[in-house]
This record gives sequence, C-alpha cells and structure tokens, in this order.
Amino acid sequence: MICRIVELRHKEVINSSNGCRLGFVDDIEVDTVTSQVRSIIVFGRPRCFGLLGRCEDINIPWSDIKLIGEDTILVDTNMKYQQKKSKAQRFIG
Repeated sequence: MICRIVELRHKEVINSSNGCRLGFVDDIEVDTVTSQVRSIIVFGRPRCFGLLGRCEDINIPWSDIKLIGEDTILVDTNMKYQQKKSKAQRFIG
C-alpha cells in the first residue's frame, strides 16, 4: 500500500496496547540527512476551546507504528498518553 502524507492526515492513531484513541496525524518528522521518516506527531487537544492553549503534542516514533490501515494507524507503545484533568474538571468531578 502506498500512502501520501496528505492521506496520513485523515487517519486516526490508536494505541493498540490499551485501545486509547490518540487523535489524527497532524505532522511528520523527517531526518533530512538520511531521508527517513522519524516520527508522526499528533497535536495535543485544545484546552477550553483553544483559549488556554493545547495539551502537549504526542510524538510517536516510527518504530512504534505496527500497522497503517485504510482509516487507522495502530501504534504499540508503553508510553501513557493521557489528558490531564484541568482544575475545573477536578472541581466538578
């Protein structure tokens, strides 16, 4: 299967070890010396509709990608990508 960068942006990234949906591919990191793709980047989720910025971006090394399918990219990583609760969410419940 041949996939262009534009097509990667429409694929959802899922952690296969715990089933967590990480988001969609927003960017890639390329090593210009060796011409190899180093990682894919999923931008962090916006906080308070983007008014308070974003959570940290998720940088997934290319070696952690296990399968690129028609609609999804499965990654197998032991890193925990969890959104931290804001102060308002902790207060409410």
